Amino acid sequence: MSDLQLNRTEHTEEGLVLFIDKSLFWTSFDVVKKVRSLFDVRKVGHAGTLDPHATGLMIVCTGKKTKKIDQFVRLEKEYTGSCRIGMRTPSFDMETEACEINDISSITEQQAVDAAKGLCGRQMQLPPMYSAVKMGGKPLYKYARSGKTVERTEREIDVMKFEILKFRPPYLDFCVVCSKGTYIRSLINELGDRLGCGATLTALRRTRIGEFNVDQSKTIDQLIEWRNANFDQVRKEDETVSVH
Repeated sequence: MSDLQLNRTEHTEEGLVLFIDKSLFWTSFDVVKKVRSLFDVRKVGHAGTLDPHATGLMIVCTGKKTKKIDQFVRLEKEYTGSCRIGMRTPSFDMETEACEINDISSITEQQAVDAAKGLCGRQMQLPPMYSAVKMGGKPLYKYARSGKTVERTEREIDVMKFEILKFRPPYLDFCVVCSKGTYIRSLINELGDRLGCGATLTALRRTRIGEFNVDQSKTIDQLIEWRNANFDQVRKEDETVSVH
């Protein structure tokens, strides 16, 4: 790490790569907006959206470092989370109320393990209606919340790992390693279909993007503290800032 310091002007022009641990209920746009105001920069982008009900690693780039976003977007993602089997919701997660409850007394741990393994590999996935994918310039979730369903196009994804970590009916804890563009909610919904009882995502955390782990990141509060203490002391060679 160099002792050469960046002053405020140089920092704004060069930009930073920030590792941020997104809090529950924050949108990805909330994080970008906070970074923009905190560092007084207009050009800010992130390498992969996280839903408001998900937590974990976001990589946010500012200034000239936004040119690096594409290389981060292409990296594989790792998630841990939990789901409830025997329940279905329109959004495939807890954003909407249950529309179906089914008996799970006959479901075994081995069935869940086998169903998860069967969902590994390259496959086509349809973006859920409750997602930020835009159609006609409007996010799909806006159509969904008004009771509308629109035609969507399947996308190829790759699920490298889908492991059941703990079987605690009606809940399952899992770990997924997948390619960009994978909707974990949809994967869980498909798991429920294969088990014949339905399944709904109840918690999700992104723990890794490529080689970058959430343990390297900082919360927004920690980022604010770091910024207040070091705004004029950003290291030129240390362009990546952990934000948990």
